[in-house]
Amino acid sequence: MKNITELLSIKYPLIQGGMANVSRHELVAAVSNAGGLGLIGAGGNDSEWVRNEIRQCKKLTDKPFGVNIMLMSPHACDIAKVVTEEKVKVVTTGAGNPGQFIKEWKEAGIVVIPVVSSVALAKRMERSGVDAVIAEGMEAGGHIGETTTMALIPQIVDAVNIPVIAAGGIADKRQVLATFALGAKGVQVGTVFLASEECPIHINYKNMIIEAKDISTMITGREKNAPVRVLKNKMAREYVNLSKSVENREELEKMTLGSHRIAVFEGDLERGSFMAGQVAGMVKEIKPVKQIIEELFMGINEYKNNLEIL
Repeated sequence: MKNITELLSIKYPLIQGGMANVSRHELVAAVSNAGGLGLIGAGGNDSEWVRNEIRQCKKLTDKPFGVNIMLMSPHACDIAKVVTEEKVKVVTTGAGNPGQFIKEWKEAGIVVIPVVSSVALAKRMERSGVDAVIAEGMEAGGHIGETTTMALIPQIVDAVNIPVIAAGGIADKRQVLATFALGAKGVQVGTVFLASEECPIHINYKNMIIEAKDISTMITGREKNAPVRVLKNKMAREYVNLSKSVENREELEKMTLGSHRIAVFEGDLERGSFMAGQVAGMVKEIKPVKQIIEELFMGINEYKNNLEIL
């Protein structure tokens, strides 16, 4: 089994989460230049937006980077072709099954790594011929499953014979080391990069991250079987209260329409949807991407050797 650094031709076994509206070329190139794998988050954008982001990223780095495709997007098929045409090195996927695209991607030499939240989906992806899976626990920000990273990783590791990359609840070297102890071969992180100098989001969003506490996130969307972890604010609280009334489904849709873009681009503290993981409470300052990555791995072997294990 290849390790993640060999598979992706990177220095550190780290992937930056493909966050919709957030993971644009500025952040992606910075992560790749610092030794990780940056990911463009296609989100709900169209294929030409993705093509432009890929080309802008190539101007800023000669290191490998990838694209995350949200398969429920109406543009997914077109984006699947663009990543092949633009010779992207890695594709990660979420919100669906990438099976129909895998043959084309593999023939183009693309490394394919879907995000999974269950053992059953991980096994199905392995049968489809993917190179690895990203197993994401519910501690993560944005769209989540219902199983914690601590419980999910070892079960998926035991069920498949391809590398497992851990995601959800990772903000420092202790958590990186813990995921390796659970059998993961690498990590995917997102929330810590929201507070990076290179992350192209509104300063209000960054400040919300660094001011967050351990109980600063909540989950919306459970009533639609589409849970999303966000930072607590007026909109999130109103949404959860309104969701208790079955007759208010249309009002819920109006409330969240475009709310994440409002958070990212306008920094509206009341009406925006500020997606973030539970580790937001561990992020205390805005730092360069390079420093964030180095601190995730710096001294990790020494720390491991000093653990008091019975």
